[in-house]
Amino acid sequence: MNRFLMKFRMNARLGLVAFVGCSVLALTTTRSHADDALPYYNSAEFTPYWIDKTDDALAQFHAIPPFSFTDQNGEIVDDATVDNHVYVASFFFSTCPGICPTMQSKLTTVQEHFRDEERVLILSHSIRPDNDTTEVLQAYARRNGVDSERWKLLTGQQSEIYALAKSAYFANEDLGNIQDLKDFLHTENLLLIDRNRHIRGVYNGLSSSSVAHLIADIDVLLDTPRSTMAAVSP
Repeated sequence: MNRFLMKFRMNARLGLVAFVGCSVLALTTTRSHADDALPYYNSAEFTPYWIDKTDDALAQFHAIPPFSFTDQNGEIVDDATVDNHVYVASFFFSTCPGICPTMQSKLTTVQEHFRDEERVLILSHSIRPDNDTTEVLQAYARRNGVDSERWKLLTGQQSEIYALAKSAYFANEDLGNIQDLKDFLHTENLLLIDRNRHIRGVYNGLSSSSVAHLIADIDVLLDTPRSTMAAVSP
């Protein structure tokens, strides 16, 4: 279902405004801010909700809860790190022979586009943190041109990473299950998170056109003042 919805979003992007104009999906139809062009998401179905930035409902809408992990440089990356930042969240592991190299290539495009933009970060969470130590991630970063100022490769307690992935980022319930001795199941989704830690977009990390939309949507969020509302996870 997630993949179907994601493909629908990419293929029908220009018609999406008309689709979500119906009252079933709209919490409000007022468009008083630039980033109201992007929806909000609060479930694994990734149903889009359109909420005005001044609507009181936004204060109680789903947001990424506090977290704390360690990056490739051994530094703590937590919710304070992303405060007032737009960021892209993804999941990978350093020895992945399947989708990870393609996703890494697409995220490199994002990194290069925003290399000089301090308000943009990429957080890539390892789903094999026991293997992906700080040293392993540091070597992976060197091999793949990962700029630690923009792109954080995260490791930590597996239970905490999986809990955040499934309950906050709505990664597939099969996340982390072994397919064979060399591969694990994980999501190809890239998630766009705004400066109040709300999910504002879901993109196929294997698709160049989808990642181009991601870059454009990041620009939309950067051009909008941060909300003064507190983002509270339900």
